Amino acid sequence: MTAFERWSVWLGSLLTAVTGAGYFWAKYLVRPADPWAVINHPLQPWLLKLHILVAAYLVFAVGLVALRHVWAHLRSGVTRGRRTGVSVALAVGPMVVTGYLIQAVTGPAWLEVLAITHLVTGGVYTVGLGLHQLVLHRRARPASGEARYPPRPAVGTDGIAGYEAG
Repeated sequence: MTAFERWSVWLGSLLTAVTGAGYFWAKYLVRPADPWAVINHPLQPWLLKLHILVAAYLVFAVGLVALRHVWAHLRSGVTRGRRTGVSVALAVGPMVVTGYLIQAVTGPAWLEVLAITHLVTGGVYTVGLGLHQLVLHRRARPASGEARYPPRPAVGTDGIAGYEAG
């Protein structure tokens, strides 16, 4: 994975998680002063619009790494970080689909199911991505004289033997 791809996924994930958590706070945890208010907090519509915009960027970033990172590691049998990586990959689909459907569905019962599913899969994605990062960067303490990090793969590879990026 290139630095651009890594930063795209992390920036998209961070912005989407922050705006999503902010929207959740404004919609479900804030009580309006006026009982007849349509929105609970003045930032609520802005947080929703920002969430939708940055989520589109996240979908782009995930698509960017889907073949060169996710699929390549699954196909080549890389085991390090597999459980967390698969949980993140499995959460992305339902998270994205429910996020889009929430914008199109009008039935209150379906909206509630979609919202709950979106919250759960968004949480699994966010926590899973953090755990994936921890698993991949947890290193055994090196013996004296050993390098802390293994040598980087050659330029143009994704770190998978026999897999050339590009």
